[in-house]
Amino acid sequence: MKIEHLALWVNDLEGMRAFYQQWFSATANAMYHNEKKQFRSYFITFGEGARLELMQRPDVEDTIAPGAEFRGLTHFAIQLGSEAAVDEMTGRMQAAGLSVVGPPRRTGDGYYESVVLDPEGNRLELMA
Repeated sequence: MKIEHLALWVNDLEGMRAFYQQWFSATANAMYHNEKKQFRSYFITFGEGARLELMQRPDVEDTIAPGAEFRGLTHFAIQLGSEAAVDEMTGRMQAAGLSVVGPPRRTGDGYYESVVLDPEGNRLELMA
């Protein structure tokens, strides 16, 4: 078994699609649109591993502050391949105005990672 995909409700569907394509060289399928439910989504595919489904529907509201810790899914990690890649991407994201909430470091469980927020406040671990 494996995790096939994770899903995020988003406010700005096109902006979030562009973010993951720009920063992680991901690809997106053609947008799915269910007019009756006013539902739109993209599946974002990375080089390998699970996909990310970005979903938007006008009646879905924010329930937590961007970047807040809460029970439930709190982050997902993107493997960049090396400590240098983590440092470089974290620096580029910070220079572009994205929030870095955890600078690059070696964690107690042995990972080298940083934590950044995507444009809608979802926590992403960039890891080696």
